[in-house]
Amino acid sequence: MMTKEERDAVVEYRIEKAHNTLGEIPFLIEKDMLSTAVNRLYYSCFYAAYALLISRKIVTKTHNGVIRMLALHFTKTEKLSLELNDFYIELFDHRNSSDYADFIYFDKETVEELYKQAIVFVDTIEKLIEK
Repeated sequence: MMTKEERDAVVEYRIEKAHNTLGEIPFLIEKDMLSTAVNRLYYSCFYAAYALLISRKIVTKTHNGVIRMLALHFTKTEKLSLELNDFYIELFDHRNSSDYADFIYFDKETVEELYKQAIVFVDTIEKLIEK
């Protein structure tokens, strides 16, 4: 079990990591590294979601666990919108496809839209942590 100080440090680190990872996206889009951009978009949101869960003493060890706990503790209680929850699941699916499936390509417009949504997701999660 983490102490409050350890938990706070992990939360701060994960939020910083979420923002730093988001910062990589414009470069990846510019260089037409769109599958990599999708991977990094997912991880930026994952870091934020994980930080939120840790901030509430909710521990999970898998990506699917983060999805389930986020839905159970934040979407079901209407603290996180269904749209943002669905976006996170969609991004998880895109990341899995881009990492593991053959012949998966993303166009620039799609990745740019996912980037905008990821910014909203991370900002929303950060506000939930601050509450």
